[in-house]
Amino acid sequence: MSEYQYATVPSDGERIAGDTANPVVPDRPIVPFIEGDGIGPDIWAATRHVVDAAVEKAYGGARAVAWMEVFAGEKANDRAGEWLPGETLDALTEFKVAIKGPLTTPVGGGIRSLNVTIRQVLDLYSCIRPVRWVPGVPSPVREPEKVDMVVFRENTEDVYAGIEWASGTGEAEAVRDFLQERMGATIREASGIGIKPVSPFGTKRHVAAAIRYALGRRRDSVTLMHKGNIMKYTEGAFRDWGYEVARELFPEDTIAEERLWEGEEAAGRVVIKDRIADSMFQQVLLRPEEYSVVATPNLNGDYLSDACAAQVGGLGMAPGANVGDSVALFEATHGTAPKYAGLNRVNPGSLILSAVMMLEHLGWDDAARAVDRGLEGAVGARMVTYDLERQMDDATRVSTSRFGETIVAHM
Repeated sequence: MSEYQYATVPSDGERIAGDTANPVVPDRPIVPFIEGDGIGPDIWAATRHVVDAAVEKAYGGARAVAWMEVFAGEKANDRAGEWLPGETLDALTEFKVAIKGPLTTPVGGGIRSLNVTIRQVLDLYSCIRPVRWVPGVPSPVREPEKVDMVVFRENTEDVYAGIEWASGTGEAEAVRDFLQERMGATIREASGIGIKPVSPFGTKRHVAAAIRYALGRRRDSVTLMHKGNIMKYTEGAFRDWGYEVARELFPEDTIAEERLWEGEEAAGRVVIKDRIADSMFQQVLLRPEEYSVVATPNLNGDYLSDACAAQVGGLGMAPGANVGDSVALFEATHGTAPKYAGLNRVNPGSLILSAVMMLEHLGWDDAARAVDRGLEGAVGARMVTYDLERQMDDATRVSTSRFGETIVAHM
């Protein structure tokens, strides 16, 4: 194993082998963790306690996680003098599966976003956001139990690729002149200009990952969300390439929805659908039970995943992961909430549910289900953190750590 200057490799753990599609997991895998900034230490402590207890309960000591702390954000800057040490990226690459709390964005120049940088450097091209209601969690909709979908958001292309020029700059004017003079476009003076790249390579590997996920977890459909009726050569192409990869790589395991309309039976195959983006927002409210996995370009997925999370309790109960071909990084989907740092007050649900995703990725489903039972039991007992307690009748407000302990008690 590699040597690290700031991190310590557990002597009693082993590396995970294989890739993200087929990980080979030892009984004591080394899993790096990044504690996170702001509320990160509070929610990570609760999450680690819950995960360790679930693994112990499920496997009676035959399996355990060998945790390895690696550094990013404020803690890394204090120790190493940089916000994202190269050895942290090396450790995530070497050990393949990791989990992290929220990270702050450094003020001033340099790195625009630590989270985005990690995704780009490690080529974590799919952001995976499961959305499922935990019974008893307050919801603004009447039937949150119908929401059970997984949003696959492409991470590397679309407007988040960051190719843009500010209004009034020479670069923006040069692009405007080129587009008008050479390409026949009409663009107003002083426009800010951005480019939205969507490629067959980026789209196909992302949609293939979504289909593999659906097949591996017995989900019945993958829906391609797009605005292809307007942006025909980017989002429309995303739709077309999505159908292509289903036909090319999964011809026996998938079927296009239009063939069902013609009378053919799905017969256990994953149905590939597509929906225009604005319609999709209605569908997830009015007919959420018809959607299982939803594959999107970047910006659509950003909007949709948060909108769906709002139906089941908000970002405090929304897990997520950023996954590429060789590294899977599970993380809280919310921010650092610095005003609550160290107060042992906030809901650790997002990171705990992300850890459930991690356990499922490891193939440790019994431990994952133990966490699910514990979380449902804690909510059912109405022993919850302030964000949920204030929306519930006759609930007891508990601390971050007590919420974790309550989950363990209900496993």
